[in-house]
Amino acid sequence: MSGGFRSRAAGRRQEPKRPTGFAEQQKQQKKQPEGTGRQRYSVKSRPASIGDAPREAAFETVLRVTRDGAFANLTLPGLLRERKISGRDAAFATELTYGTLRTMGVLDEVIGANSSRPVAQINPEVLAALRLGAYQVLYMRVENHAAVDTSVRLVEAANQDKAKGFANGVLRSITRTPVEEWLAKFDRNHAHPEWIVKSFAAALGDAAEAELDSALKADSERPIVHLVARPGEITAEELALTTGGREGTYSPYAVYLDEGDPGDLQEVRDGLAGVQDEGSQLIARALAEVPVDNDQGRWLDLCAGPGGKAALTGAIAAIDGAHVDAVEVAPHRADLIRKAVGNLPVTVKVADGRDPGLEAGSYDRVLVDAPCSGLGALRRRPEARWVKTEDDIAELNTLQSELLASAVNLAKPGGVIVYSTCSPDVRETRGIVDKQKALGNVEELDARPYAMDNVGEGPSVQMWPHRHGTDAMFFAVLRKLP
Repeated sequence: MSGGFRSRAAGRRQEPKRPTGFAEQQKQQKKQPEGTGRQRYSVKSRPASIGDAPREAAFETVLRVTRDGAFANLTLPGLLRERKISGRDAAFATELTYGTLRTMGVLDEVIGANSSRPVAQINPEVLAALRLGAYQVLYMRVENHAAVDTSVRLVEAANQDKAKGFANGVLRSITRTPVEEWLAKFDRNHAHPEWIVKSFAAALGDAAEAELDSALKADSERPIVHLVARPGEITAEELALTTGGREGTYSPYAVYLDEGDPGDLQEVRDGLAGVQDEGSQLIARALAEVPVDNDQGRWLDLCAGPGGKAALTGAIAAIDGAHVDAVEVAPHRADLIRKAVGNLPVTVKVADGRDPGLEAGSYDRVLVDAPCSGLGALRRRPEARWVKTEDDIAELNTLQSELLASAVNLAKPGGVIVYSTCSPDVRETRGIVDKQKALGNVEELDARPYAMDNVGEGPSVQMWPHRHGTDAMFFAVLRKLP
């Protein structure tokens, strides 16, 4: 391994406030197209090689994520496969990439303290290299000279020759102060902005004093892959045997895969299994299992993209003789649903879930997996903690309430509505459910029998990575009143 890599550093702490200049930097970046997962430069036009494939892959991933709005969990695996990076090199690239994105706010504070210009004004390519270099200095057991030299070479390879001296000066200045001093000053919350720390504390309630630190630490851990065995096609036991994985703890369809690329598995390629967090599996299962009188088999997934829950629900529906309508507002995500569900009894409709053009009062079961902040999936999308703001929560709350109201309207009297988010923030969870209950047209059922233990006081369910190894998923079960 080039660069003097030996092992991962011992602890990760964090940073209480948003980094100086970071908000401005993000505003500038948000003016560019986001969320496409596509790079503005082609593979052929990528920066020149520095003879260090792991660092090159990390650099390109961080740049695509921070500049172009790509998803790291989609970009990096593709680059590793494309460039045949494996073993220790792949492990190094993964730690460097995700670690840099996870601690980005801390890194920017440190860079800003050693820079002659505001972080928001640093060229994106130069800033990506500086972040990678600073992460190696502060969090990885990489020799300072190796971290500095390779980062400066990345700047040069990105055709930013005039910034070589600047990058070298910033990184060497960082190395002159003991790591412990930087971390004590800027890294106090396990790489979370203060508003997210407060959000987690509020969600934990009385357990916050005992568990908040563990909840924050869990977001710095890379999750193992959760596979879902498609009901009617393969059992979890069979999937575990054929893949070398382990049967899940909570979902009867879950299999844990400790290592390897799930895309390489024949069972995944053949559609017998998929990749899905165990918490998401429990939500789809709950939708199908809550008792409904005179169930006519009309089920609805109101926010179905990219299709994981729709596929599992559709597989269960096929066994039960039911049919699922899957609604998605974005055409490209609707295409992903169609691919995920295959020949299952699922009809995909491109429409806005708030007004999908479906018959009111006609569905036995409705799932609202609402768009949310994604604070429950920070292990998989570590950069989101620095991109999201509390203002985003307020904007999402309106959409979430409108979608839940639409779901209630579409459910038949006595029908079931499952509301879920991949967020523990109470404004996106209990706040939305309680607002709907106040209208007097639904009653809330106890969701805990459809999940695992230790999910809160109820009647809703709040999962946590540090408790259950799942994403921090939330769901509540409502029944429409006559």
